[in-house]
Amino acid sequence: MLASLWFAPGGLARAQTLEISPGGAIGLGNRGWSAADTNHATSGNEFEFSARTGVASDYIYRGTTLSDHQPAAGGALEARFGPVYAGTTVATVALPTEPAAELTATGGVRPKIANIDFDLGVTYFAYPGERLPGETHGINYWEAVVRGDRSIGESIRIASGYAFSPDVSNTGAWSQYLAAGLGFELPSRLLPKNLGVSFTTAAGYSWFGHQAPNLGGFPLPAYLNWQAGVTFTYKVLNLDLRYYDTNLSKENCFVFTGDPNARPGGRVDPITNPAGLVSNWCGATFVAKAWFAF
Repeated sequence: MLASLWFAPGGLARAQTLEISPGGAIGLGNRGWSAADTNHATSGNEFEFSARTGVASDYIYRGTTLSDHQPAAGGALEARFGPVYAGTTVATVALPTEPAAELTATGGVRPKIANIDFDLGVTYFAYPGERLPGETHGINYWEAVVRGDRSIGESIRIASGYAFSPDVSNTGAWSQYLAAGLGFELPSRLLPKNLGVSFTTAAGYSWFGHQAPNLGGFPLPAYLNWQAGVTFTYKVLNLDLRYYDTNLSKENCFVFTGDPNARPGGRVDPITNPAGLVSNWCGATFVAKAWFAF
C-alpha cells in the first residue's frame, strides 16, 4: 500500500507582542488555528488565557491542503503562566482517513534569551473518528518544535524554527522541518487608530525517513513550501490574504497526500506511484482567512 495516505508533521507557532493586535505573527508552517501564534506575551507570574475562532477559504498546512481546497473552520484556547503555556485546537479537515476533525494538545515554554524570544514545545495531533484508518491504524502522532523570533527596529521581525517527529502520522518514518520567515509591520502612526497591517513571508523544507515495510519502505518526497501575504487587524478582528505554493510535482503530491480524488495520466514510478496518479492538493493556492482573537 502507498504510504501516501498520510500527512506531514505538525506546526511551529510562537507568541507575538504587537501594539495593536497579534494578527501579523510570522507563520512557520503552524497549524491554521493555533492560538500560540497570535498571543500577547505574559505580563508576569499570573495566569492568562486567550482564544481565537474563525473561518478560511482553505486549510493549507506547509503548502498542502488539509480540507480538499474547501472552506474550513476552527478554534483554539491557550493558558499561560509566565513562560509556561498549554493549549488545544480543533479544526475541520478532509483527509484520506476521513476523521471527524483535527484536535491538538500543546505544551511548552517561551523564554526570552538576549534579544531572542524562544518557543520550545511539544504537540500531539489527534484525528478522532477515522473511518479509513488503513495500514497505520490511524494517523495520530506527536512533534517537538523549537523556534526563535527577533525584532529589528520598530517594524521588522525575523523568525526561524525546526520541528521533528519520530513517527510522522504513525507511518514509521521520522520527519524533519526547517523554516524561516520575515515580517514587516506598518508603523501605527501611518494608520488609523486600532488598525494594524502586517506583511509576512516564510519558506520551509520538509524531509522524511523511510516508512514501515508494509507501507512500501520508501521515504515520502522531500519538498519546499513557501507563502506570502498581508494581515489586517482591527481590534479583535483579523483578516489574512495569503498565497501558498510548493515544488512538489503533481505525481509526488499524490504520493505525499494520498489524495482520494487523484486522477491517472501522470508519470509512472514503479515504486512510489505505479499508477501515475496526479493530485492538485500541493499547488499554488490563494487563501482568505478571517478570525477573532481574544
